[in-house]
Amino acid sequence: MRRRRAAPAAALAPILVDQDGILVVRDDHFPGGTKARVLPRLFREDVHEYVYASPAQGYAQVALAFAAKACGKRATIFVAQRAVLHPHTAAAAAAGARIVQVPVGYLTVVTARARAYCAVSGATLLPFGLDTPDFQRGLVDIARALPITPREVWTVAGSGALTRALQAAWPAANFTAVRIGAQCDVGRARLLRAPEAFERPAQHPPPFPSCTNYDAKAWRFLQTQARPGTLFWNVAA
Repeated sequence: MRRRRAAPAAALAPILVDQDGILVVRDDHFPGGTKARVLPRLFREDVHEYVYASPAQGYAQVALAFAAKACGKRATIFVAQRAVLHPHTAAAAAAGARIVQVPVGYLTVVTARARAYCAVSGATLLPFGLDTPDFQRGLVDIARALPITPREVWTVAGSGALTRALQAAWPAANFTAVRIGAQCDVGRARLLRAPEAFERPAQHPPPFPSCTNYDAKAWRFLQTQARPGTLFWNVAA
C-alpha cells in the first residue's frame, strides 16, 4: 500500500473579515489559496512529481506550485502555448513549477499530453479541478474547524467542489454558487451565472484581493442579493 506523505506543519486557520456586512473567508492571504491548503493531504511519499493540465487562466496551477514547494515535491504544469504566459502560469513558474506549453492547446489536447507524459515519467496526474473524495474531505475539515455556523454561504463554482464540500460541512445552511465556466455540479446550491466570459476579468470586483476571473465575479451578486451575515469564501488573490 502506498503511504501518504505527512503534511507540513498545520497552516494557520483561514482569516475571517467582515466586509460591508458580509463575512469573507480571506484565503487570498494564504500562499496558493484554499486549494494549496488541501493538496498536501493528497501527496504520497512515493510520488515525487505531480502534474496538472490547466487552462491558462486556471488557479489550481498556482495552488499546486505552492503546495509542491512546501512539501518538497515537483510540480509540472501543462498549459496551452501563449506568446506571453498568463499571470497565473507565471506565478506558478515563480513558485517553482515546471511549465510545459502545448501548441494548439485545447484543454483536451493539453490533458492528453499531460497524461502521455505521466505514462512515461511515472508522475501522477491530478484531476481537473482537483475534484476527488480526498480533496473534498480536506475542504470539509477546514470549514468545520472555523468558529462559525453560517446560515447562508456563497462561492464561485468552477467544478463545484468547494460548494459541495461546504454543503457537507454546514448542512443546515443555504447555498448560492456563481458559475464561471462550463457545466458543473453544485449540489443543492442555488445557481447563478457570471455574465463575463471565463477568460475575462470581473467587471465589479470586491474591494479586497480576489482572483479576477474567478472569485471576484461573485461580488456583483453579493452586493445586491446577500443578506447580513452571509459567508463568502474567497479562494485566492
